[in-house]
Amino acid sequence: MYENNYPNNYEHTPTGQNMINQTNRSQGGSNSYSYGSNGSFSGANDGFYNERRTNQYRPEKKPANAHNSSSGTGKKLAIGICCGLLFGIFAALGFNAIDFAADFAKARMGMSQTQGTTAIVEESDEQTAGAQESQSGTEEKQETAEVSGTQIIKTTVTDVTEVVKDAMPAVVSVNGRYVEKMTFWGQEYSQEGVGSGSGIIVGQNDTELLLVTNYHVVESAEELTVQFVNGDQAQAQVKGVDEDKDLAVIAVQLGDISSEAMDQIAIAKMGSSDDLTVGEPVIAIGNALGYGQSVTTGVVSALDRTIGAVVQSASQNMDTEINTFIQTDAAINPGNSGGALLNINGEVIGINSSKIGDTRVEGMGYAIPISDAQPIIEELMEKETRLKVAEEDRGYLGITGVDVKTEYSQLYGAPKGVYVSTVTEGSGADKAGIIRGDIIVELNGEEITSMAELKNELQYYAAGTTVELKLMQAYPEGYRENTVKVTLGGQSSVQ
Repeated sequence: MYENNYPNNYEHTPTGQNMINQTNRSQGGSNSYSYGSNGSFSGANDGFYNERRTNQYRPEKKPANAHNSSSGTGKKLAIGICCGLLFGIFAALGFNAIDFAADFAKARMGMSQTQGTTAIVEESDEQTAGAQESQSGTEEKQETAEVSGTQIIKTTVTDVTEVVKDAMPAVVSVNGRYVEKMTFWGQEYSQEGVGSGSGIIVGQNDTELLLVTNYHVVESAEELTVQFVNGDQAQAQVKGVDEDKDLAVIAVQLGDISSEAMDQIAIAKMGSSDDLTVGEPVIAIGNALGYGQSVTTGVVSALDRTIGAVVQSASQNMDTEINTFIQTDAAINPGNSGGALLNINGEVIGINSSKIGDTRVEGMGYAIPISDAQPIIEELMEKETRLKVAEEDRGYLGITGVDVKTEYSQLYGAPKGVYVSTVTEGSGADKAGIIRGDIIVELNGEEITSMAELKNELQYYAAGTTVELKLMQAYPEGYRENTVKVTLGGQSSVQ
């Protein structure tokens, strides 16, 4: 029989059914439905449904069944926990395996990404041994890897800190004081101004420290001051200039330099601009905006750029084509003029000039190629250093003059120089025989092409000094060259 005492064998015949009924009736329900210990009932269907309605008897599960149910639930819970633990363990192992594989692949490829943008070369000690090259303190890390058999990835990280550390002591700030003179309603007024630029220490002799800068940095400066890497300052004098090439060599007396500064400064290493290639990295160092030394980096954007420079004087503006230049996207701003453009080895390959180019564009700076400038620099370094004379002690020729403009030179065949328009009676020029119409083209061997240049040269001569002038004098058949000696007078002699 089943658990609820249903008969498990009977016949599906009327006879069998009758026998069952009779038996139930005669035995008083011995084969009746039983509900645990509550006994049995016999007979009528009506009694069965009454029991269902009144719910007086609830079937009780056998103890065996209760034990089986609780133990089954516990097993299921334990199995679930074990499965969860196993899943977590295998998931963690899987993620760790993926991370390990990714790190291994990145290490093999020599690159990884930080925040999705910065490429950093990661190499083990074994991989980096013999693979890193250092040139003059510049560290370059390169790694190549083949991806999918076809694509080659190359990563280069360049550190210029050592290059800058070695080169900075050879770069100086050059500050100048200027006096600008203006004429208003026949009255002459003067206004003082200051300017700033940069310079490069290129040599030293027994008495002087020699520096190269741009000509426009020192042009018309009444006083020049050089500031070294340690902050010390000293006065400088112009040794020689080349206006057409925008170059000048200035000198600082060794006696004016402190021992502390001498211990920290250095002479720049010269390179070659002939070996440059487009795209090669470069470093610019200079006194940007007069704030002090700063560093910018970039690449060689172009070579052999020919730029027309505007030469300005008191009476004319003249376009002059000057040499070819290195173009770079390293920032070169006012104040950088005369500073160093370095290659990755820390060698000077150009002299920066912010005057060249156009202020309307960005990312285009220019530098004078060092291979073109070096012969001129060496020549200027051999000149005798001249000290400027105080304004009240300076010598004067005793003339007024104007520049010979280009159009006049072309029309009349007049040489470029200073056309003498008047001569002061009793002055040195008058005594030397200089007359109106003479053209001054040279003073003590220095070429003179403008009145501004003549005034600039006279700053180095005191009253009473005798100078030699080369003149071009007009004759009916043309201009003839003549040389005269003039003893300069004092300021009172020209008033």
